[in-house]
Amino acid sequence: MDKMKLVEAEYTKKDMPKFNVGDTIRVFVKIPEGSDKVRLHPFEGLVISKKGSGVKENFTVRKVSYGEGIERVFTLYSPSIERIEIVRSGKVRRAKLYYLRSKVGKHATKIESKAEAQQ
Repeated sequence: MDKMKLVEAEYTKKDMPKFNVGDTIRVFVKIPEGSDKVRLHPFEGLVISKKGSGVKENFTVRKVSYGEGIERVFTLYSPSIERIEIVRSGKVRRAKLYYLRSKVGKHATKIESKAEAQQ
């Protein structure tokens, strides 16, 4: 086995849920406050892209806050991520949902869930 794969295997031991593009997730990020305090800040939004593999896997989460779109790129196995919760699972036909940047209101947030699609 490669030495790189051995090192990557050590960092990918963190248990992360399986999620895809189109899912609504809540990412709890550690924010240091002072020298010894850390608080968890939730960032909830729609996954619009996933990129990379292994330790270098990134995902982009988009939310609309006070009418302004906010996107944040996270590294999946980052030590600053405490946990990830899947709020809703979505069914989309594209790998990247960049077209949602130009949408406003319900058009930007209405992604058909997998349960609704099967009925």
